[in-house]
Amino acid sequence: MTIRVRRVAAACALGAALTACGAPSAPHASRPAPSAPTAAVSRPPTLAPGPAGLTPVFKNGPRADGKTVALTFDADMTADEGPRAAAGEHFDNPQLISTLRTLKVPATVFMTGRWADEYPAEARAIGRDPQFEIANHSYSHYAFTGDCYGLPTVAPDRMKADVERAYTAFKKAGVPNAMPYFRFPGGCYDRQALKTLSAVGVTAVQWDVVSGDAFATDSDAVAQQVLDGVKPGSVVVMHCTRSAAPATERAVRMIVPELRKKGYRFVKVSELIGATDRHR
Repeated sequence: MTIRVRRVAAACALGAALTACGAPSAPHASRPAPSAPTAAVSRPPTLAPGPAGLTPVFKNGPRADGKTVALTFDADMTADEGPRAAAGEHFDNPQLISTLRTLKVPATVFMTGRWADEYPAEARAIGRDPQFEIANHSYSHYAFTGDCYGLPTVAPDRMKADVERAYTAFKKAGVPNAMPYFRFPGGCYDRQALKTLSAVGVTAVQWDVVSGDAFATDSDAVAQQVLDGVKPGSVVVMHCTRSAAPATERAVRMIVPELRKKGYRFVKVSELIGATDRHR
């Protein structure tokens, strides 16, 4: 049976230039020593494989399970953007991460391994902060299908290795518990990609609200697009980079209080996936 290829809305049509999200590398308090015996760490919630064992795809949480919403931020530095970083282009946005901390907003960061290699201290700071969770956005930010917004493509026989390489980069940077969630670069996937990644054991995470922050300069417009689109259980896709999404931090400062006034509670993707699994 043929599965229709799912594409991202134009507002999230990242070219290879779209990039990433960073956190300030301020020191964190030491963790207390665990009590003995140490409790087993439970595995993060995932969805069961789809038909024929294909990688499951998650788009949003239950609509009738309270007013929850997950803000997600793509840290999508591509494998060939090292020279741009060396020339001084900023692929991080510490102010955005600081704002999320100040507003006490949990968030999920879909990070490429290439970004973690470029900014290991920032990746570690995000990954060790319990307010955030880091998930996989591939190593290279190359597309897993053809014709995906001009992105270079990963050969089918390299897809699994590309995802696993990202997890290796997270571990090298000091991220302790990267989540078993994967976001396709550009949001582009097909049956072949879902079949290939089934061996990795991840849940593919898409979204139902496109913020329109990619390359946007009008923070009011970005905020309004999110506020107009959010429903209970929504997953919002945003970006955090000073060069390619300069309006995002200002938009977040408008989005958060307005959604809270409407009774929404901010959660990580893992909470929405757990709620979805309980409803099945």
